[in-house]
Amino acid sequence: MPELNEIYLYRMTHIENIPHILQHGITHSTSANANRNFVPIGDSRLISTRNNFLLNNGRRLGDYIPFYFGPRTPMLYVIQNGFNMVAPTPAENIVYCVSSVQKMIDLGLDFVFTDGHAIDGFSSQHTAADLWNIETLLDMRAIYDRYWNDENDLDKKRRKEAEFLVVGDIASSAILGYLTYNENARDRVVNFGADADAVHVRSRFYF
Repeated sequence: MPELNEIYLYRMTHIENIPHILQHGITHSTSANANRNFVPIGDSRLISTRNNFLLNNGRRLGDYIPFYFGPRTPMLYVIQNGFNMVAPTPAENIVYCVSSVQKMIDLGLDFVFTDGHAIDGFSSQHTAADLWNIETLLDMRAIYDRYWNDENDLDKKRRKEAEFLVVGDIASSAILGYLTYNENARDRVVNFGADADAVHVRSRFYF
């Protein structure tokens, strides 16, 4: 069995959402605890598509809260630069909430995971029964590579965007730490109330 506590999960959010996350955890938009002042950073058109996308288990992708298995994703590039009609967000305003596969298991959360972007037709969907083989199912080299454009591997971008999808709200106790672009952002997160020892600067995880 792979070391699931060492397979990390990354969810990006606007820094202004951190106070709510510290109090309520990462909440689904339909939750009674949803953040009514949520600051979005994603592609609204893609979110709409995901909300209506049916998974193999019959549930809609929009029922799940998504995480990536690695940082510095194509979506982060879009968010920072403002492509695809997405308003640009400065790196300093983007925070990674980091958990692990093992932590999700320990909390008894319902999840599925994919070996690529969840709505890509080439991506396969997997359940907890497949975790024993997760290191083979996922291309961890592509996931952690800083770049995804490769004329010799046109599928690399899809594999880099493999997802871990969790049903319902995720308690703040599931978050192992927070990663920021610089010290100023780190100080803000700590001042919001996060444990200083759990907030780290990782500038290389940004563009």
